[in-house]
Amino acid sequence: MFPSPAPIPAPHRAPPQIAISRQLRPEAPPWGQVLHSLQGQTMGTSWSLLCYGPAALRLAPVQAAVQARLDALVAELSHWEPRSLLCRFNGLRVGKGLDLPPDFAAVIAAALHVAEASAGAFDPCMGALVQRWGFGPPGQPPAQARAPLQAWRELRWDAPRRHLMQPGGLMLDFSAIAKGHAVDCISALLVELGLPHHLVEIGGELRGQGLKPEGQPWWVDVEPPATDCDLPTLRIALHQLAVASSGDYRRFRIDEQGRRLSHTLDPRTGQPVAHELALVSVLHESAMWADAWSTALMVLGPEQGLTLAASRGLAARLVLREGGGWRQLLSPALQALLEDAA
Repeated sequence: MFPSPAPIPAPHRAPPQIAISRQLRPEAPPWGQVLHSLQGQTMGTSWSLLCYGPAALRLAPVQAAVQARLDALVAELSHWEPRSLLCRFNGLRVGKGLDLPPDFAAVIAAALHVAEASAGAFDPCMGALVQRWGFGPPGQPPAQARAPLQAWRELRWDAPRRHLMQPGGLMLDFSAIAKGHAVDCISALLVELGLPHHLVEIGGELRGQGLKPEGQPWWVDVEPPATDCDLPTLRIALHQLAVASSGDYRRFRIDEQGRRLSHTLDPRTGQPVAHELALVSVLHESAMWADAWSTALMVLGPEQGLTLAASRGLAARLVLREGGGWRQLLSPALQALLEDAA
């Protein structure tokens, strides 16, 4: 996904489908504010932001504050950083637990909620399985690591105490939710810094707050799964809204038999997903929830994924490979946003 301030429909596609948030707030930044841009690295990918502020805005302190917030999240939530709090939990002996700080607690609570609501299509305990398939940190997981199916059911989470207990050998992996949470955190930080009109992106997950001086929202296009995809572009007005996508077209590997293996694993089978679904995009007020739900729908596949999206009121677009071409499925909530924009 990428910002598209002056979008032009690709000539081989139909006119774009336009989704506009119903949470419209008309207050735009004062005239005279200018567009600022910052970027950096985090979570094995890049981050970037656009924001409107005074022409004399000192960008160095903003950059430092954003990077510090992201570094703190990595120190808690990364399964690639051996000294992170998450890795510390993964190494605990059976029956031991940790009292969690607010960010970690928010992520595990949301992850377990999506796991239960999706009947295990989302699972935050996929660390050992992901590593064994070659999509995690280099090397094999520790000898004591376990990768049972539906591992999330073994976790003991005491929400009031913010205490998480290790049942023994389970390895947390927040790859499908941490970037979204980080987007939400940076958006909240910018509001605290007096920069409420902004667009934040981390690894393709985006959230837009406020408006541009001319009253326009932050327009973004969802990247298609392939250059030959002739479906209409999904164009979104990111105004108090986030979008996250999951797909099988960017991260995959070829095994010894020449098979193309998606990096998205099904926690219910322990295998890469093997259906015709190529891309799922979810719109939500929170990037964290959009991130997690898009993964769950991607695992479930087109029929079950659309059913779950409809039952949960999720605005979702599912793109399928079909007979050498492409087809899309739209959830009722997304269809309603598209009709509002018509």
